[in-house]
Amino acid sequence: MAKIIALTNQKGGVGKTTTTVNLAACLASLDRRVLLVDLDPQGHATMGSGIDKHELDGSVLDVLLGEKRAAEVILDCPDAGYALLPGNADLTAAEVDLLDRDGRERCLHDAIKDVASEYDVVLIDCPPSLNMLTVNGLTAADGVLIPLQCEFYALEGLSALLDTVEQIQASVNPALQVFGIVRTMFDNRNSLTRDVSKQLRDYFGDTLLKTTIPRNVRVAEAPSHGLPVTKYARFSRGSQAHRVLAKELIRRLSL
Repeated sequence: MAKIIALTNQKGGVGKTTTTVNLAACLASLDRRVLLVDLDPQGHATMGSGIDKHELDGSVLDVLLGEKRAAEVILDCPDAGYALLPGNADLTAAEVDLLDRDGRERCLHDAIKDVASEYDVVLIDCPPSLNMLTVNGLTAADGVLIPLQCEFYALEGLSALLDTVEQIQASVNPALQVFGIVRTMFDNRNSLTRDVSKQLRDYFGDTLLKTTIPRNVRVAEAPSHGLPVTKYARFSRGSQAHRVLAKELIRRLSL
């Protein structure tokens, strides 16, 4: 059965989707069977995987609403190396469509349980907000991976996110764990970055992953080509960092 990991941060612009896409590609390159679930209405993970979000015959919304089975919607992304349950702006309707459903928090969990056994890892790219989609992602997951930029406001957002995780644990998913915090857009030359990083290390200990993802122009360019950075610029610093991150998670989670 797959290890299901939700990547989430209620603060946008922290590299959440970039981390999800590149981690998926790196895990796939290390011989893991990977499914990426794009639960963000922006559909950036779908586009970054080389799939046009405007030309979908079915999306994760159809799966959430029970109109299609996950197996009917999952796409192969040969250039990226993993499978994708795509998403797009149609997901903005999920809040209303799921509101009156019994067990609305478990729609994603129920939808992917039949296909999870086909993969080693399922990565869920959650929206940068606390809404019913994020709740579905956290309910379906075994654990959370939190991408975090080392700046002051990020710490405040992290506190709110951990409160949310505790609420999910107390209500619908008591087994949910925090698998780790990964520092993104990392620049060790910046004194604020170093200070925040030290605070994270002192407070969270081993929950803070050793791997950091640096600011790197190749990482920023890769999505416009519909490729993970590992395929777009294999030997770049950003590509190498994501590969190290994948190996750290494999060791930590026995993937």
